[in-house]
Amino acid sequence: MADTKKGRDKQADDEERRQRERELQEAIDRTDEAEPERDDTGEELGGLDEALETHEYPTTTEELVTAYGDREVETQGGWESIDDVLAPIDDETYDSADEVRNRIQGLIHRG
Repeated sequence: MADTKKGRDKQADDEERRQRERELQEAIDRTDEAEPERDDTGEELGGLDEALETHEYPTTTEELVTAYGDREVETQGGWESIDDVLAPIDDETYDSADEVRNRIQGLIHRG
């Protein structure tokens, strides 16, 4: 194609059309992909998350129940106290707030 204004316009239009087609195909291809895992650290624990950050570590399940057992968190079955959430596990030791959050979140997501 000759290098004319009309030719350059057609090339630009063709390129825009191809780009839109590529973007559409990429979007279609992504529909089969699994959703990325969310990092919900602390998100469902509300005010408890802040308390866990200032708690002294290492700590045990028993100490956590004593300190926060009456606080409630949202589970798949509704709201439950930390005492009820941690009841099924033995007395464990936790070295950080992240360990406690991960344990609690693992328990509340079992549903």
